[in-house]
Amino acid sequence: MKTPGTVGAHPATAWRIDDGVVDLRRGAGREREGWEVSAEPQSLVLDPARTALVVVDMQNDFCHPDGWLGSIGVDVSAARRPIEPLQRLLGPWRATGAPVIWLNWGTRPDRANLPSGVLHVYDPDGHSTGIGEELPGAGAVLQAGSWNAAVVDELEVAAGDISIDKHRMSGFWDTPLDSVLRNLDVTTLLFAGVNADQCVLATLIDAACAGYDVAMLTDCSATTSPDFCWEATVYNVKQCFGFVAESTAVLEGITA
Repeated sequence: MKTPGTVGAHPATAWRIDDGVVDLRRGAGREREGWEVSAEPQSLVLDPARTALVVVDMQNDFCHPDGWLGSIGVDVSAARRPIEPLQRLLGPWRATGAPVIWLNWGTRPDRANLPSGVLHVYDPDGHSTGIGEELPGAGAVLQAGSWNAAVVDELEVAAGDISIDKHRMSGFWDTPLDSVLRNLDVTTLLFAGVNADQCVLATLIDAACAGYDVAMLTDCSATTSPDFCWEATVYNVKQCFGFVAESTAVLEGITA
């Protein structure tokens, strides 16, 4: 029989919901003091020991004017909007001991594991500068170890942070992301980065399908796509997969 005020098939993993607040703490974590975070469609209580921040694709190719997006005429100013809120969040976040995971495109030089459908996104006519091709004045597009694939200078990848290379829009395919998260005993993921409607959303959806609790930090996420793509992303995250919040609410929760 279902216990009132819970959502979940098993008591050990069920969410507790009280007065519009979803408590994501589980097991022994229910005895820990949680982080209370204002969110939509409901506010949250996070378990400090089982929550990770996942920052997606804040890389030169997407966020620097000399990167790949800039080279095809895209204004990257929107992709740079998460930089300042992330700068404000990362220090206090790391001080709690909670993990920071940098999830970035970082492909093999031979592209041997990339199907044509993935390569086509970046080289639609077969003659363009796609993944692994040399971008004049920069380096190999989205290739591991290149300037293009590096996190922008304004964001520090600190000692103790975890960096994971991905090879698809979703960071769960052909990567160790899931194994890393499970070894960390993480159950809740806060997502940030670009593009919100593409790589952030694809990874968030796969995380939700794999059983992780997910939320997108709206001020730490952005897209260079049309506005309706952003609006649909926020709507669908709230409607189908999890929650949305701002980093200011997270900061209030972890410093309370």
